[in-house]
Amino acid sequence: MLGFVFEPAPWEQALEELTPGAALSAARFLTLMEGEEEDALEQALDLLEEKQIWLDVRDLPRYPGGEAAVRLRREEELVKEHRLLECLEENDPLRLYLEELAQIPAFGDLEALAHRLRQGDRQVVEQIASLMLSQVLHEAYGLVGRGVLLQDLIQEGSLGLWRGILAYREGDLQAHCLRYIRSAMAVAVTMQARSCGVGQRLRQALEDYRAVDERLLSELGRNPTLEEIAQELHMTREATAAVADMLESARDLAQAKRPQEQEERPEEEDQAVEDTAYFQARQRIGELMTGLDEQDRQVLSLRFGLEGGKPLSSEETGRRLGLTPEEVVAREAAALAKMRKNG
Repeated sequence: MLGFVFEPAPWEQALEELTPGAALSAARFLTLMEGEEEDALEQALDLLEEKQIWLDVRDLPRYPGGEAAVRLRREEELVKEHRLLECLEENDPLRLYLEELAQIPAFGDLEALAHRLRQGDRQVVEQIASLMLSQVLHEAYGLVGRGVLLQDLIQEGSLGLWRGILAYREGDLQAHCLRYIRSAMAVAVTMQARSCGVGQRLRQALEDYRAVDERLLSELGRNPTLEEIAQELHMTREATAAVADMLESARDLAQAKRPQEQEERPEEEDQAVEDTAYFQARQRIGELMTGLDEQDRQVLSLRFGLEGGKPLSSEETGRRLGLTPEEVVAREAAALAKMRKNG
């Protein structure tokens, strides 16, 4: 009987490489899962839960859009001003929900209750949940305005709390449950962003970044800095850096999906690529690098992808060489100036 071996999907390869307990950019996750079916999405979320990897939603747009945008902004404003209950209408569903939660009694010592839970006493589950409800509210207030209505965030966090309590076996109960609370809310925010088409907008941002990067490379004869790209895109440096990280993920994903693409590319297409200003600059720099010291050669090799890899940002180059991004930019500029003088 013949057996079949199925290669893991690109997103599976990417997620499997993550260290258990680490955080994963929600924007990168959406990039990885762009175009995937719902069953693959569920499998990916299960894998994240299995490896205890939580989604970091800080790089997602604060207001994905839709009919709820006005309400989201209002909730965020009231939470920041600490005027949520006093400014909501008396019959507002969120106000009624918060008033109901406030009626739940919370008492007891969490450490003592955790000890009883470790001994198998399930009667303390509800009491622990009541004690930790304030943590759910605190985390929900921290994510207010990020695409999910506050009442829904609290409900998702409460479900995460219950799951955390039931899954608890040992260690710090509060820290354990907090991970489940944050994970449940982050998944809700990420899925809402996906449903609002954030993944498509991220893809457009990647295309804009590529276009500006290639144009500046041709104009400057070197890899542009993040600041230069950010100025052209009319974005902050932080937002541009996030797009650069997503671009790296997208490139990895494309390479995984098309492992044979470069080998099968026609010779005339290869020649067309080599004729671009990018590869001309890369070749010229390689010829002039012999007069540089070893670290400067490494900086330029990584920044221009001279060793066969893709060009890296100053941040990525710095991480590999133990330098700050500023040191990378300074070394690159000095090295290029030296080569221009020698050339």
